[in-house]
Amino acid sequence: MLGFGTIAKKVFGTANDRKVKSTAPIVKKINELEPEFAALSDEGLIAKTEELKARVAQGEDLDDLLPEAFANCREGARRALGLRAFDVQLMGGIFLHQGNIAEMKTGEGKTLVATFPAYLNALTGRGVHIVTVNDYLAKRDAEWMGKVFAALGMTTGVVYPQQPESEKRAAYGADITYATNNELGFDYLRDNMKSELSQMSQRGHYFAIVDEVDSILIDEARTPLIISGPAQDRSELYRTIDKIIPELQDEHFTLDEKTRNVTFTDEGNEFLENRLHEAGILPEEQSLYDPESTTIVHHINQGLRAHKLFAKDKEYIVRDGEVVLIDEFTGRMMAGRRLSDGLHQAIEAKEGVSIQPENVTLASVTFQNYFRLYDKLAGMTGTAATEAEEFAEIYGLGVVEVPTNRPVARTDEHDQVYRTAKEKYDAIVQQIKEAHERGQPVLVGTTSIEKSEFLSRLLEKEKIPHNVLNARQHEKEAQIVADAGKLGAVTIATNMAGRGTDIKLGGNVEMKVLEALAADPNAHPDEVRARIEAEHADEEAAVKAAGGLYVLATERHESRRIDNQLRGRSGRQGDPGRSSFFLSLEDDLMRIFGSDRLDKVLSTLGMKEGEAIVHPWVNKSLEKAQSKVEGRNFDIRKQLLKFDDVMNDQRKVIFGQRMEIMEAADLSEIVEDMRHQVIDDLVDTYMPPKTYADQWNTEGMTEAAREKLGVDIAAEAWAEEEGVDQDEIRERLYRASDAFMAEKTAAFGPDTMRSIEKQVLLQIIDTKWREHLLKLEHLRSVVGFRGYAQRDPLNEYKTESFQLFEGMLDSLREDVSQRLSQIRPMTAEEQQAMMAQILRQQQAAQQTAPAQPAAAVAAGADGGAIDGFVDSDPSTWGNPGRNDACPCGSGKKFKHCHGQLT
Repeated sequence: MLGFGTIAKKVFGTANDRKVKSTAPIVKKINELEPEFAALSDEGLIAKTEELKARVAQGEDLDDLLPEAFANCREGARRALGLRAFDVQLMGGIFLHQGNIAEMKTGEGKTLVATFPAYLNALTGRGVHIVTVNDYLAKRDAEWMGKVFAALGMTTGVVYPQQPESEKRAAYGADITYATNNELGFDYLRDNMKSELSQMSQRGHYFAIVDEVDSILIDEARTPLIISGPAQDRSELYRTIDKIIPELQDEHFTLDEKTRNVTFTDEGNEFLENRLHEAGILPEEQSLYDPESTTIVHHINQGLRAHKLFAKDKEYIVRDGEVVLIDEFTGRMMAGRRLSDGLHQAIEAKEGVSIQPENVTLASVTFQNYFRLYDKLAGMTGTAATEAEEFAEIYGLGVVEVPTNRPVARTDEHDQVYRTAKEKYDAIVQQIKEAHERGQPVLVGTTSIEKSEFLSRLLEKEKIPHNVLNARQHEKEAQIVADAGKLGAVTIATNMAGRGTDIKLGGNVEMKVLEALAADPNAHPDEVRARIEAEHADEEAAVKAAGGLYVLATERHESRRIDNQLRGRSGRQGDPGRSSFFLSLEDDLMRIFGSDRLDKVLSTLGMKEGEAIVHPWVNKSLEKAQSKVEGRNFDIRKQLLKFDDVMNDQRKVIFGQRMEIMEAADLSEIVEDMRHQVIDDLVDTYMPPKTYADQWNTEGMTEAAREKLGVDIAAEAWAEEEGVDQDEIRERLYRASDAFMAEKTAAFGPDTMRSIEKQVLLQIIDTKWREHLLKLEHLRSVVGFRGYAQRDPLNEYKTESFQLFEGMLDSLREDVSQRLSQIRPMTAEEQQAMMAQILRQQQAAQQTAPAQPAAAVAAGADGGAIDGFVDSDPSTWGNPGRNDACPCGSGKKFKHCHGQLT
């Protein structure tokens, strides 16, 4: 019997159906305009852009301009790329402009879809950011779609790591900017560490279109972006602890794989205490439970986590003597990304590689709070529906499923569950063998590099030719994916999210053409293309006859979206295809989250070895396990966000204050207000209200005024005068400090003094903010224990972080006033002494340094890098001063180039 909800959907249609239908009149209007725009000359398309920009400037609404803008953009794409957008692509573009997530299946042309809303919103002149999951896609899409924007008279920029500052500013200044989420977040933090407006890269946050939105806004949102600087070196401590960890027995700790946590038992603590006393790390009289032992306990915990929860070739790989993390969702290496809190160092000690020093946080932001800066946000992906609740709750984004251009012809088979991993892999190899023999291309999905390589060895034994795509083959990625649709091809891939290259049946024509031209540079491109297209048509037909692409997954991922992304690689644009999941009860997901009932059912059925159970109930049971994990991950992210929201309010205040300081030409009033506030606090401290003069601490007041304000006062004599109260003393201090600072301004000159005030303010704000971040980190790590005292940790965190913030602002005023009172112009003698010292240092350097490097440094100043300079290795840079020419040969000062704190 049908439920009421099912009957209602049949009569009224779903909410998604209604949204899709609502775009039909707009798409019809765009199509009606097509002949008019097709008749325009190339210059006419650019002129149309200028006309639309003028209409926006006059106040016309973007929604009213949408049909014309989309029609112009479609024509630009047709001329620049030879691609005419389908109606469903226009539909996706409309949803993006409205600030939604457009869920579009793989192969539906999302890259082109983004150009429509990007073009429309760029007409405002405020800049549109298109966000991709990796630098390769950012560069590829900017180059590819940049042709469309150029045909419409728009500029395109691309942002990538280690980009020269001038180039980066130009990229952000373009109408449309392509960048990864990491670079955007880091540039936002870097901008808020700059001391001049002209050095800032980003020009605001107006509209962002996020490609693979689920990967960026959900999967990566558990980890905040952090810019850090080096702290003290503790590598010996890590090595010593690392030697102790393997001695631990099972009874010494408990391992919780569900929450990825490890804790020591009482026996473990006792064992560790004895071993640490022997190693001399823990003083004899000190226990692990003493407050002084917190740091050691923290390091031991991280050492245990490194050994028990982080596996080589799964969570990380060791490459060139360095521990490189692997993105669990895309299987890519994350060069430059490090685990915080000493965990990365613990893994380095475990692997016996060089231990990099720990870092202190200089600035940090979560992706959630970065992307919520934008006035308008939109996203595209093939799989978002399962996380619709999170998108709505955290980002205010709706999810709309856009229909496919052609009906999906893929066959999705029920999961096949085996008792053991061995039986499962035997069945997988057999399936691959059969598909390969009939010419059907197979894409095999695995969840780790280790499993990819294990399966690769099994296929080698069977002499089945295949390609492996994982973090180790990162550089060959596009080529391997392009070949995956060829007749009889077998490709093993560690996660397929955001690969950015379509698997086309029969192989990728563009790649084949490039290969042929590389092999024979003298061949005519048109003739080569014609020959390859003819060959491709035959191969495509043969692949379709063999059943299209067969996606074979070796286990289910924690997230249903990742499974759907893998499945979606098959059956693009109406192609035939097939997908199947092979599982065993020994898989991580089944072992940790699967129900015990499933094992009992399989045992009761008395399954023979090599036999699989295939039933819709199994699928339902697994989906429940996956949704449990997704729910838990959502809770982790929500909790992270609640705590970060507290810091985010403070971050906005500090970053906003910095911006005001940089924009202001004259800060003398702000500095004066700060100084007067310090005086108010001093008077309240040493001469409290409602007290008599004989109760005042006049000695302390005199000392504090000299130290904090640089002025000498006779507080004792003032207190003995008839009728002098706190207000009178406050006024006298105001006048004395104002006169003292006025003399200083006259000595330096007003312009110089204004510049000094600005730099001092910015430096002290940055220092205080870094100290404050560290305090918040420590507070965050201990506040959870307040729950045992029946107090809400979040409320406790809010209250205490606010008190810390207020304390920071008070000390900021004091430090600024004190620093400015101590600054004075150099005397002629001091200037001469300083010049003589610099000269002596230069002569000493010339005498001790060999002739070659000295010449090389000079070369760095006028355009060439010094000999042996390696961009990524600071030990090869020599030892330049902050204001010396950078040894890379850029011609910039070292502090503005490789010497930046980024």
